[in-house]
Amino acid sequence: MQQTLPDAPLDIIGDIHGELDALHALLHHLGYRDGRHPQGRRLVFVGDLCDRGPDSPGSIALVQSLVESGQAYAVMGNHELNLLRGDRKDGNNWFWDVDNPDEDKFEPYRRVDPDQRQGILAFLAQLPLVLQREDLRIVHAAWHESAASRLLTRSDEPLLALFDEWEDATDTRLQESGLLAESDAEINEWSDALTSEGTSVPLLAAKGRSDEFRQMGNPLRVLTSGVERLASGSFYTGGKWRFTQRVKWWDHYQSDIPVVIGHYWRQFYPVGLAGLGKGDSDIFAGLAPTDWHGARGNVFCVDFCVGGRYQERRKGVTAYKTKLVALRWPERTLVLDSGEVVDSTCYEKQALDKHRSIS
Repeated sequence: MQQTLPDAPLDIIGDIHGELDALHALLHHLGYRDGRHPQGRRLVFVGDLCDRGPDSPGSIALVQSLVESGQAYAVMGNHELNLLRGDRKDGNNWFWDVDNPDEDKFEPYRRVDPDQRQGILAFLAQLPLVLQREDLRIVHAAWHESAASRLLTRSDEPLLALFDEWEDATDTRLQESGLLAESDAEINEWSDALTSEGTSVPLLAAKGRSDEFRQMGNPLRVLTSGVERLASGSFYTGGKWRFTQRVKWWDHYQSDIPVVIGHYWRQFYPVGLAGLGKGDSDIFAGLAPTDWHGARGNVFCVDFCVGGRYQERRKGVTAYKTKLVALRWPERTLVLDSGEVVDSTCYEKQALDKHRSIS
């Protein structure tokens, strides 16, 4: 569940989401040739290798070859966890290839060869949830001390068995509290509308509280999809109405060790999240795309919403505003798949400026 990063300079790449061409372009701009870098740098992937984009099988295969050759490291994201659990979600029909009413939303995309499925699952199953060394932590969505501790104390147990155990325990507590029955009643009342963007669904408070409880009661969910709380209102995203919202956990992160994450659909250039199928609010509003963030200014999200590029292609856009981005460590510079190289806002400077403004 945890691996140690090598003592080498790193190139930390955000969520790929099946955008294999963008990955090839970014590796070229980073200076990699056949997976190797002349300066001995190593690649790190923050998870969500697949789904939505045109070539999820190819993206996973490339990352797998890099990991197995010792040139790269990767953590598990929520999209990998979905595949391992057999959970069919918006955008992952490339793996299942079953009748899907929303299939045309992501077309065209490459489907996996059925005889490759088990090999893909075997690779994803051995991905750690955390990569770290003395100067850096990498996790897909959230560094959450209690969730990480609960997982690491049981690191010798099968991942999916732990997931199911925590899910069952949560369901039992929800049932005993009566909240599960309240949530089920709301779901039954609104069942036909919950996946329909064209129907306005109000905030279903019991469903939202139940979802929050289920999210926060499972450490695997927390590390791979973040801290979530009851939303102030309902919103449509990822193919369904939702009633919990993502929380800026980094505003409470007090460790000196920097954390790099993906998951949160940051914008390098303004793209409008609603146009990419994301109805929730912009969690990075007020921040520049190069800013480190959090209470100590030492957390950086390297996901710049390339997972929404399929929407740009559908509109005929070729000069993509969505980006696949790498954070170079320890330099803290950003390299984009379109070739731009920019400095991130140094977290030490942010912390110093914040201290000066307070004093």
